[in-house]
Amino acid sequence: MKKLVIVVLCAVGGLLIATSIAQENAKKEVMKTQETAPAAPTAKVEKTDAEWKAILTPEQYRVLRQAGTEPAHSAVYKQFKEQGGGTYFCAGCGAELFSSKHKFDSHCGWPSFYDATDNKNVILKDDVSFGMIRTEVLCAKCNGHLGHLFKGEGFDTPKDQRYCINGVTLLFVPEGGKTPEAKAPAEEGKQ
Repeated sequence: MKKLVIVVLCAVGGLLIATSIAQENAKKEVMKTQETAPAAPTAKVEKTDAEWKAILTPEQYRVLRQAGTEPAHSAVYKQFKEQGGGTYFCAGCGAELFSSKHKFDSHCGWPSFYDATDNKNVILKDDVSFGMIRTEVLCAKCNGHLGHLFKGEGFDTPKDQRYCINGVTLLFVPEGGKTPEAKAPAEEGKQ
């Protein structure tokens, strides 16, 4: 039992250090909002690291491609709480992920949804990192890390589950937004 407590404390300490380091970058990040929805990918989206780095911000790359976690209660989260009706898409590939109809305030410091808009666009995977047992949420189209799914927490929602999602992985489009052209990588050397 003592070993488990030590492992959990070490994992939490490491997460706090990583979160602290990321806070400076996260202050500069804001959840992107646009007038139009991204073109929905119809197949798997595969890019090289260089291509991902060309289209994502450094914080989006760290979270989506390296399974990072943004700091809790960041500017991105505050913006999420103020957003009205609309749809949330993957910032990496444009796949539709969540609806404002399913969002709720779990007071955890990250965007929370009780369901995915289109469940075929998310993959759930066992995650045993940091000495914990969790369910990782990935974008089914680009395999980007979005966050985690927690069940049985007792929230007063239609489903007893919480998709705890990193805000920098989401692109919000208000209701009535139009679909633009798909985002392409920047030319080599330009960013």
